[in-house]
Amino acid sequence: MSLNIVEKIDDKVRVKHVLMSVSDKTGLETLVPGLVAINPDVKIYSTGGTHKAIADLLGAKAGKNLVSVSDYTGQPEMQGGLVKTLDFKIYLGLLSETYNDAHVTDLKRTKAVAIDMIVVNLYPFAKTVAKPGVKPEEARTNIDIGGPCMVRASAKNFLRVASVTDPADYGRILDELKKTGGLVSLKTRLELSQKAFRHTAAYDKAISEYLGARPYAEVAACYKLV
Repeated sequence: MSLNIVEKIDDKVRVKHVLMSVSDKTGLETLVPGLVAINPDVKIYSTGGTHKAIADLLGAKAGKNLVSVSDYTGQPEMQGGLVKTLDFKIYLGLLSETYNDAHVTDLKRTKAVAIDMIVVNLYPFAKTVAKPGVKPEEARTNIDIGGPCMVRASAKNFLRVASVTDPADYGRILDELKKTGGLVSLKTRLELSQKAFRHTAAYDKAISEYLGARPYAEVAACYKLV
């Protein structure tokens, strides 16, 4: 297997396409209108409860600026929302490099867009298992799959993508975009990537420690075995 080594990238990337999927919706009321004010043509791709929250915030502008992930990918969500963003078009948009002609060809072939920023935070696993009397099944259902995948893909491609995982960063990101006319720098993308990988590492550690401490009898007692 030959590795894809990149030598030439943009220092500053214009934020035109944003993927949002958040469990903690804190700060969306500032971030979403802020992104639209900075770039009135920005497209925000979203799912489920996040999509509804953004639609409520945008009001009449939702028709122009908000896109359902299902409409974008052409695939409906799996029952229970188990699969929403695990799609080739999404990951092509996250991992593609604009200086790679083959990647650009793939984007055109699939009618995909290069995603410039993600805003993702994960199901509250640690908070869930900290509750008294929580059952392993409740913990299991709070294991996020699509979220960590999007975070890892965007954080890997900090060459072009800003991976935003903490609502506390929304303000400084908007400040930078205002100052630059909608551009995010490599320095910021790298800092966000570093934070994103710490976020997913802590998330996986919490899951590993919880499941690793559960005896078989406790887990089996959650289900009717047939």
